[in-house]
Amino acid sequence: MTTTDDVRAADWLDTHRDGARPEEALAYFDSLPVVEPKEMLGRWRGSGLPTGSPLDGLLEAYGWYGKEFLDDESVHPLLFTDRSGRPRPVDPSPLPIGLLRDYAGFLQIWPLRVAFTRIRPLLYTGKPKARLREVTHRGVVTAALVYDALPIIDVFRRVSDDVRLGAMDMRGLPSPFLFVLRRDDSG
Repeated sequence: MTTTDDVRAADWLDTHRDGARPEEALAYFDSLPVVEPKEMLGRWRGSGLPTGSPLDGLLEAYGWYGKEFLDDESVHPLLFTDRSGRPRPVDPSPLPIGLLRDYAGFLQIWPLRVAFTRIRPLLYTGKPKARLREVTHRGVVTAALVYDALPIIDVFRRVSDDVRLGAMDMRGLPSPFLFVLRRDDSG
């Protein structure tokens, strides 16, 4: 059931699809209701919410599709499209997190994106690489995706039944990278 609050929350996202100041986006995130882990189950299509983060646009430039939550113990934290356009789980553990965090702008150059596209099939996996848990983030207990091998936790708030706002909390990143997940019922 859609509520007036759901409509207001969705309107904020529509109004700020091209970006928001970091403090405004975090205030919006903090205003949203918490998410129960079971509400995250399924496949989700992702997109960034530009806030001036060094990571803005990076995942999309590399063909990021979204995330998939099978159950509490089985989460595919990164889905990327294959050559046919199908979402495929990628093992994030070999990704150079320090480079990603400290040199995200450098990673936007096209030769690196092309190189990643060529090696991405080597990273495809059928094994889950994260878990779904409740964590306390910014003083509130809510659903979170905890990566198995990386210092990253993605924390979620509810925009509507089919939309979530996520905050990627990465060790060493000064403020969270924000992204939007929309339920994908196509799979």
